[in-house]
Amino acid sequence: MTTTTAAPESQPFQAEVAELLHLMVHSVYSETDIFLRELISNASDACDKLRYEAIATPGLIADGAPPEIRIVPDKKANTLAVVDGGIGMDRQELIDNLGTIARSGTKSFVARLTEAKDGANLIGQFGVGFYAAFMVAERIVVTSRRAGSDQVWVWSSSGGSGFEIAPADDEAERRIVRGTEIVLHLKKDAEKYLEAYEIERIVRAWSDNIQFPIFLVGEEGEPRQINSASALWQRPKSELSAEDYKQAYQSIAGAFDEPAMTLHYRAEGRQSYAVLLFAPSTKPFDLFDQARKGKVKLYVRRVFIADDADLLPAYLRFIRGVIDSEDLPLNISREMLQNNPQLAQIRKAVTGRVIGELESLGEKEPEGFAKIWDAFGAVIKEGIWEDFERREKLLALSRFTTTSGDKRSLKQYVEDIKPNQTDIYYLVGDSIERLKSNPKLESAKARGIEVLLLTDPVDAFWTAAPLDFGGKPLKSLSQGDVDFGLVPFMEEKAEDKGDVSAADEAMTIAIVKEALGERVADVRASQRLTSSASCLVASGEARDRALERLLAQHDKGVAHKPILEINLKHPLVAAIAAAKDAARDISFLLLEQAQILDGELPEDPAAFAARLNRLVLGGLKV
Repeated sequence: MTTTTAAPESQPFQAEVAELLHLMVHSVYSETDIFLRELISNASDACDKLRYEAIATPGLIADGAPPEIRIVPDKKANTLAVVDGGIGMDRQELIDNLGTIARSGTKSFVARLTEAKDGANLIGQFGVGFYAAFMVAERIVVTSRRAGSDQVWVWSSSGGSGFEIAPADDEAERRIVRGTEIVLHLKKDAEKYLEAYEIERIVRAWSDNIQFPIFLVGEEGEPRQINSASALWQRPKSELSAEDYKQAYQSIAGAFDEPAMTLHYRAEGRQSYAVLLFAPSTKPFDLFDQARKGKVKLYVRRVFIADDADLLPAYLRFIRGVIDSEDLPLNISREMLQNNPQLAQIRKAVTGRVIGELESLGEKEPEGFAKIWDAFGAVIKEGIWEDFERREKLLALSRFTTTSGDKRSLKQYVEDIKPNQTDIYYLVGDSIERLKSNPKLESAKARGIEVLLLTDPVDAFWTAAPLDFGGKPLKSLSQGDVDFGLVPFMEEKAEDKGDVSAADEAMTIAIVKEALGERVADVRASQRLTSSASCLVASGEARDRALERLLAQHDKGVAHKPILEINLKHPLVAAIAAAKDAARDISFLLLEQAQILDGELPEDPAAFAARLNRLVLGGLKV
């Protein structure tokens, strides 16, 4: 401990200090490593202040010593020192800055801190992060000289009833030219923080992008810089090259691919923060892992806070990068981040900016956007279901494989829509190949109506919401009624020339209904079919057939009975009225082949095989 030339003056903490220190150590900070981040952050702030004040008063840095931070472990003395060449503190500033806890340690403050839903803001307002050092230190001695002053002062405390302050001795006067030296007398269980590798690990994890050099002083007194001292996101875009961004992306994301999109900007106004975000060009293996969270790192004034602060919604969880706030409190726990209103505002603004950048990329660089969509389109579409506020923008951003064979936007779809076509049609299924052969497409294809072919599992969910684009509702070909009557066939079909009489239609439907009974909700003539005999659809009130199947696989939800649509012009259907004994078998065959075409198994495969054999043998007259 530094000796002094005069008796130290003792100043008591208020009675609530012990309780407040207990809250700081046990509630706010869950990891003891944080103490070093706090001290380095304070040292960086002191260097920042010196640099700012020196603009108006150049004499403050007349000694020529650059602002820097040194960490000095001393195993013999069992001390760890954090020394900065920053602005320093005079006597009153030591009392005010390190005695904030005393001035603010009232019962009201402790109660508010204990009860506050957003305690992080409260703690930040009182600036008590310094006291995190008492997690590892049994005594702290702070020696400081204010830049431009000829006096050095010593503040010391064991974190109990108060602190002491006194002028420094001659040796400290010579040692401290400018700035602050904080010496921690470590507890027995904190001796690991004297190891060089442990200090370097913490600096790399939490403080690598502090913009001032951090030197680790070895046992022989030789200093070695252990941080990069370069917050690239704080630099102007004009100073950075594509290679700079690539290296930053690979370093921040721990990736080896190249970024497909880079977003770098600074927000000013009610809040100030820098943003450097990347969209990868390849998909990680765990993209759909339920435990996976976004990996945008949160910094506050170049100090790393967390990499899981949910800075973007889940459907943008593939984005990597950094957001660096100038306004958030540094001593903020990860739990408190969830309810911080400032962070919520940043999240909203940055989310909008990311979506806007993706939109711009889709218009200006469609090939680059295609890489992102191919890798992450299924994730982005989660937002159509989850984010009502941005649903329209996400719909516009989306790209869909269609019956035209291309990946298209809804804007392109609507621009090419058929005259008199009132809806945007889609079909959900397991694969493009199976969807292309689905009989529900027949009438749409015959009329040249383009249909979206949706094969991602999430498609069954987001399409369940009532959606429209450009004034055209999205309509499933597996649900409810469809009416293509106003859109003519591209060419006349032979089977379309003859009409089925109302009497024949009613009789055929009645026979099929009677045969199938409760297995279907209804039987009706189809406008979807031109060449196939039957298909299954859901009613307008029920869930889409694809969603029904998906939920059934996980035993969720109550299954609704399907509607069987039949093509009255198909020979098999037309034969029902005259089939007599075979009418029941044909009716079941219409149901079961529709199930197979939808990727389902017949309810009773053995009975299906027997029926099919009877009909085949009957047709062969065997």
